Amino acid sequence: MTAARHFTPATFAFLRELAANNNREWFNANKTRYEDVLRGPALEFIRDFEPLLWDISPYFRADDRKVGGSLFRIYRDVRFSKDKSPYKTYTGVQFRHTYGKDAHAPGFYLHLQPRASFIGLGTWHPDSPTLAKIRAAIDDDPNGWKQALATPVFGNGFALSGDTLKRPPRGFAAEHQLIEDLKRKDFIAIKPITQKEVTSAGFVDRFAAACASGSPFLEFLCDATDVPF
Repeated sequence: MTAARHFTPATFAFLRELAANNNREWFNANKTRYEDVLRGPALEFIRDFEPLLWDISPYFRADDRKVGGSLFRIYRDVRFSKDKSPYKTYTGVQFRHTYGKDAHAPGFYLHLQPRASFIGLGTWHPDSPTLAKIRAAIDDDPNGWKQALATPVFGNGFALSGDTLKRPPRGFAAEHQLIEDLKRKDFIAIKPITQKEVTSAGFVDRFAAACASGSPFLEFLCDATDVPF
């Protein structure tokens, strides 16, 4: 256990002000604040979580590089968006599988946003071949899937979330016992958390405990997609 406190109310104050002033002039004038209350603490959180992550699985990584690591960029990709605001108004940290190359890999996730923070587990927006493998695994082993959903993580505030199809995917009958799960396009579980929880001492340990409780869910997804857990 550690008494470390990484994030503070100042972290969330910065994000609220950024949402109200989402422009380059304001951000450049407050870049030191960004480093002091958001990026710096997030990188320290990643470093402190690394040994705890190894206790969960050796196949996920905590990468504290400023660019290209576990911490997502604050800059938005606006090339194909009608919303041209340049900055994200949240902080995302993903501890992805070592075999994964991007945010779509299986992983553990921390999302910090005023009144919308959460812990996430699973696979977000997998590509079509990966999605087909997960659906096939659920169809082949319905009891294993049900057991993965019966783990402590789903009795501890987590719930399946993400996008779903309106109609059954090709090759699956509408009467399938698990059709609602087979219609999913995301296989993620989310647990909302409060600012008080995030800014309290020892949050990194509680985050690790939440991730550990979701191990059977992640293990099912890893097995389904032929990567080790």
